[in-house]
Amino acid sequence: MLQNRADLQNLRALLKSRLDQQKKKILICAGTACVASGSLAIYDEFLRLIREKGINCSVDLQHETEGEHIGIKKSGCHGFCEMGPLVRIEPQGYLYVKVKPSDCLEILETSILKDEYVERLVYHKDGEIFCRQESIPFYKMQKRVVLENCGHLDSSSISEYIALDGYTALEQALFEMSPEEVLNEVEISNLRGRGGGGFPAARKWLQVRRQKAEKKYVVCNGDEGDPGAFMDRSVMESDPHRMLEGMMLAAYACGADEGYIYVRAEYPLAVKRLSIAIEQAHELGLLGKNILGTDFNFDIHISRGAGAFVCGEGSALTASIEGKRGMPRVKPPRTVESGLNGRPTVLNNVETFANVPGIIVNGGQWFRSIGPENSPGTKAFALTGNIKNTGLIEVPMGTTLREIIYDIGGGMRGDSEFKAVQIGGPSGGCLTKEHLDLPLDFDSLKKVGAMVGSGGLVVMDENTCMVEVARFFMSFTQNESCGKCVPCREGTKRMLEILERIVAGNGEPGDIELLEELSETISATALCGLGKSAASPVMSTLKYFRDEYKAHILEKRCPTKSCQKLRKIYIDKALCKGCSKCARGCPVGAITGKVKESFVIDEAKCIKCGACVEACAFKAVKED
Repeated sequence: MLQNRADLQNLRALLKSRLDQQKKKILICAGTACVASGSLAIYDEFLRLIREKGINCSVDLQHETEGEHIGIKKSGCHGFCEMGPLVRIEPQGYLYVKVKPSDCLEILETSILKDEYVERLVYHKDGEIFCRQESIPFYKMQKRVVLENCGHLDSSSISEYIALDGYTALEQALFEMSPEEVLNEVEISNLRGRGGGGFPAARKWLQVRRQKAEKKYVVCNGDEGDPGAFMDRSVMESDPHRMLEGMMLAAYACGADEGYIYVRAEYPLAVKRLSIAIEQAHELGLLGKNILGTDFNFDIHISRGAGAFVCGEGSALTASIEGKRGMPRVKPPRTVESGLNGRPTVLNNVETFANVPGIIVNGGQWFRSIGPENSPGTKAFALTGNIKNTGLIEVPMGTTLREIIYDIGGGMRGDSEFKAVQIGGPSGGCLTKEHLDLPLDFDSLKKVGAMVGSGGLVVMDENTCMVEVARFFMSFTQNESCGKCVPCREGTKRMLEILERIVAGNGEPGDIELLEELSETISATALCGLGKSAASPVMSTLKYFRDEYKAHILEKRCPTKSCQKLRKIYIDKALCKGCSKCARGCPVGAITGKVKESFVIDEAKCIKCGACVEACAFKAVKED
């Protein structure tokens, strides 16, 4: 138990010396994606081999190991999910991709015992070999602030976090700064909330501090319900103490003594590592009463949500923590005045809190020097979709879409043509070719009808039907509507019905205008922010891909041939050899004919599955 500042400083010095004794480190990615790919088996194999060979090693800084040795760790997400499972060797910085347990012996003998790298296991691109992580194009253009420790420390060890100067910001705040000075640094930084709207964090914190209430709360939104988004999950899994430290600093600045982390139950690994982190902080006295001998008291609890998208909205989230149905309420009063249990509440997301320790240690001006003046700092994005390098990235605000997709993401999968990207999830909008050089920051995106949102980037190529994309997001939003207000409950249902008719080939003249009218009504009258933005994917696809809607409705044709019910499949008699392979492969018996004569398709029976197109060796079965 740490009783004072000196205790923390002495512990940090001890843990640093122990970390320095680890002359080499093996870091196995234990983020969700790599775990799913078998990385824990790789960890077990490394540990078995090391013990078998009698190599001096340690798995935890809490226990002293004599002499120089190697450290073996389950790290958090390295980010390069496309190439997992990943193994990093330090201090050389070697990064091995798509590692299997059978590769462990060769890595151990080559990199640990000989200081060389295994060429076949490092990243290759266009004939070039990238043995070190920092030289790989995927990482080279990134600037990691929130993610700086991800993949570089044991994700379940408070000892490693402290050894890498963790909780220095809390120590500095408690012993060198007043709450007002902490607030001032956050205000100077112009940190804007990373959860969606980009509201200035300091302004929110100041409003809570000014409230005359004995009880105040700090709540972290780790719900992250956007399809394709996993930034917050990765931080909670990989560097949980950074987020906890940010919450503690917010509590100190605002006068709160209790905090909650709201995380969806579908994130079991994040919940597990957060629970471990909170328990470790309690054991050391960094959470609880009279932290480090001061009069600052703060405790943190985990509240698991059931995965309702609407619980990403502040008032619905706090209602869910209270054990009520997660539904938004009319405002005012706002969360800063009457949030959790009717008390003033600071509510920010994981990434926002994770930025705060760096701001306190390095100063608000340091943070403000990164990115544009009105949207400073970095932003984590989850790259998914039709892109070569999927994964988790962090770049300075203001980085262009072109740099993210082509320089970091490696371009489109299969070298297809870029078409659009959905940014900001169901509440966001589409960006197209004309936006490739648009800086990604709060203000620039707002001007074109999109938003940063939590940071999901779903990349789509030329083969993607944008009407189907709109239908998918509307289906998601309609299913997730809490049903409290009529515009969202009924409006999204009507919009979904229209979109389903259109992709099924039953669109009618006037459908586009009706979609626009419904969109305007929902945006203007829905109760909460999620409802007001529910129609955004439809509005943005109508703005940039109106011709695709017209083709579906007026020509009964899907330009990308993606909508199954609009496919037109026929047999070219001039090319048909009468082999009957198409008929034999048809699941519904829609193809008839005689062997060595031309076959025909009965359109009334055809389900447009395309099995016949794939079966025909003579390319006689065609599709318009």
